[in-house]
Parts: sequence; structure tokens; C-alpha cells
Amino acid sequence: MDATILLVEDDPSIREITRLGLRDAGFAVETAADGDEALVRFRHDRPDLVVLDVMLPKRDGLEVCRIIRNESATPVVMLTARGDAIDVVVGLESGADDYVVKPFEMPILVARVRAALRRAQLMEPAESLTLGSLRIDIPGHRVTLNGAEISLTPIEFRLLVEFARRPGQVFTREMLLDRVWGYTYLGDSRLVDVAVQRLRAKIEPEAGTPALIETVRGVGYRAGR
Repeated sequence: MDATILLVEDDPSIREITRLGLRDAGFAVETAADGDEALVRFRHDRPDLVVLDVMLPKRDGLEVCRIIRNESATPVVMLTARGDAIDVVVGLESGADDYVVKPFEMPILVARVRAALRRAQLMEPAESLTLGSLRIDIPGHRVTLNGAEISLTPIEFRLLVEFARRPGQVFTREMLLDRVWGYTYLGDSRLVDVAVQRLRAKIEPEAGTPALIETVRGVGYRAGR
């Protein structure tokens, strides 16, 4: 088996179809039907990745995601019934690594899961970076501004590292999907825009006039020199 997946979905038919699809793709799959059971299974089984529905009984998926993120860096792929930008914002802010909109095709979910697992397995080099007044400790996974630590989700951290490593380079949204999320052909540019927006809100002195991560109109983004 490639890895163990915890699938959290309250709809029995969707849960079973998705379980079989992930199993056929080579994963060992554990399941949970509500938010409380999801946390029990997560703490007991220690899966390699969690596929987590947003709408769950007892505890919704966003709360479950926040709790998992406080305890672990385990990748989380959210399942959402809508593709609205607000869902993406809240999901990423809760610590999700990616999202898939229902109804979905199994090859797309499997590809997203594999991409998230590959990202989690990459070893970051032992280095520190700076961007403006930010100090980025890669092996320690810490970002500080004037000595105060800034809390970033795993995706926000990887995004910041990409910009800080190449100040002045323009990144298209497709390049960022490839470098940060690990795919391009399944990509959704809103994912990039929302992640950049959330990152700016945390690191920019003036979020309305960003200086650390600049928009290159019609192309993408770049880190200010």
C-alpha cells in the first residue's frame, strides 16, 4: 500500500464509493462518519493523510481540520460541495492543504492525494531566508517578524519560501500550483489567489498596498526585492 488514508464522510454511499476508489488506487483506507469519530480515528491510527468532508455531524470538517493542524502536520484534503471562494478561504485558513469540489471524479481526488503526500515527503534543506523584516527558519518551520512568531499554515509557509528563495522572479499561477501544490493540469487558479491573499494578511505591514508579495498584473506574483 502507498499510504494510509483517513476518509471522513457522513454520506454512506459517497463514503463507500470513495473508499473503494482510494483502495483501488493502492491506499489503505480507514473511515469515519462524523467529526468526533474522525478525531478518535486520527489519534489512534495516525494516518498519512486525511480526506475530510466540510459538512459533518457533531463537529464540522473545518473544526476537525483546525484541531488536526494544531496536533500534526498531516496533510488534509477537504471535500466541499461548493467551489465558492469563501469556502476555499476558510478551508485554507483552517490548515487544509488542498480541496476538491463535490461531485468529483476519483482520478482527480487520487491525483490530489498523491500530490499532497509527495509534498509532505519532501525534505526541506537546512537553511534560513529573509524577506523584508521576515525571518524564515525552514527546518524549524517558523516565521518571525521583529522577533514575534507568525502562525502560517503549511501551504502558506511553502508559498512564502518559494517567494523568498527567488526575490524579483515573477511566478505565474501555474508555476505556483506546480511548485507549491505539486500539480498544474488539475489546478484551480483561485487556490493560488486565495492563498496569496491569506499570506499577505499575515505578513504585510499594509495588506492593502502589499510590498513583500507584489501582484504582476496579467501574469502572477513576485516577491519584492
